[in-house]
Amino acid sequence: MLEEAIAHYHELLDAETAEASQICLTDGLRERNLFFGNRPLATVLRPRFVTAEQYDLLRSACGLAATAMRRLAAAMLIDPSIQADLQLTAGEQALIAMDPGYEEPSAHSRMDTFLTLDGSSLRFVEYNAESPAAIAYEDELADIFLHLPVMQRFGERYVAAKLPARHQLLQTLLDAWQAFGNTRAPLIAIVDWKGLPTHSEFLLFQQYFHERGLEAIICSPDELEWSAGQLYARLADRRVPVDLVYKRVLTSEFLTHYGDHALEHPLVQAYASGKTCVVNSFRAKLLHKKSIFALLTDDRFQHLFTPEQQAAITKHVPWTRLVRPGSTTYEGATIDLLSWVSANQERLLLKPNDEYGGKGILIGWETDAATWAQGLKDALHSPSVVQERVEIAYEEYPSVIDGQLQIGRRLVDSDPFLFGSEVTGCLTRLSTVTLLNVTAGGGSSIPMFVLRKREAEVK
Repeated sequence: MLEEAIAHYHELLDAETAEASQICLTDGLRERNLFFGNRPLATVLRPRFVTAEQYDLLRSACGLAATAMRRLAAAMLIDPSIQADLQLTAGEQALIAMDPGYEEPSAHSRMDTFLTLDGSSLRFVEYNAESPAAIAYEDELADIFLHLPVMQRFGERYVAAKLPARHQLLQTLLDAWQAFGNTRAPLIAIVDWKGLPTHSEFLLFQQYFHERGLEAIICSPDELEWSAGQLYARLADRRVPVDLVYKRVLTSEFLTHYGDHALEHPLVQAYASGKTCVVNSFRAKLLHKKSIFALLTDDRFQHLFTPEQQAAITKHVPWTRLVRPGSTTYEGATIDLLSWVSANQERLLLKPNDEYGGKGILIGWETDAATWAQGLKDALHSPSVVQERVEIAYEEYPSVIDGQLQIGRRLVDSDPFLFGSEVTGCLTRLSTVTLLNVTAGGGSSIPMFVLRKREAEVK
């Protein structure tokens, strides 16, 4: 059905409809401030379409992997020796040892995946367990796309159901707050560095919280202070008591920025005291490292998982290992890791263990042998993982360039949002290059819709 639906959508984009739809998209992005820094979030005229069966596959597979990872997190808290395979820093270990006041190690997260157009292949590439962006962006984009003239015409034949997620993020924050034993409404602080390109999303969340009767502020870690058992934010015109921190700042950046004084920071003091609810908690780091996939695919830990979880891991999680000397297993055989990685670059990637935005990734099949050898050598001195290549998804997408409609092939990833272990909503990103990440400086974000034919069209 999808190929037929997409072909019909593109046929509807005559010159007049394409121009009107582009104007509608541009105006909508500007009115809602949907920009990543200075770049518009969406640059194409079609959203991502999936069938109900494909969305169910995303929900089931991601849910099984997420529950497996939570079993790993529980095991690591009981047996810290397992944490060695994550290559945690001393600061991260100290923060993980603190009780966040609620059980869920990653209250909200995102699984980055490739789902092919026909649904025959769903492969994961990484898990953003700490501070996933784009929930508010995707909700707003869905509303804009529904009003495009081409979508209005498309709707005469197909029903496109959007996948909102902001409500679930808010409920997740409130669930954590209530786990603290609180019943009153919290004052929420959205905390990250000043001047980030994602500030526009913080404003969207602030507005959304306000519309639901909750006071919310946006501040940086530098504006927090801890006094007499209360966390405060020092704003330009006032000093505000903070109850609940919606933590968007990454732990690695926080620790690097404050160095030896990080564990004395007001945010950490408030967190350690049990007086301030922080979501996600610092324990999300147990699942956020790229090496979490190495634990999932390692034979040593399969006894922790149910048969259903093991099957989902085998089918959807790519073979991953920390880069280090020694032997390991690949498809049941024992290999010397470094020599095997050196000889099999065409099927492998090297990734920093704790980076984002595509930073530091070396793609074996797009790299010459000398660069790969140097990358492998460098990976031994900075925590890194090697990961097996997965099948990449591609689709045709229309865009208006210099006033002309062009339909071009794009890489497409499908990145479901998880709340606990349940999927609600999905980010979709497009790119013309293998390194698919809007943060890295290119590409487009679009909403996902679950598609079905209208009853009158079903024969």
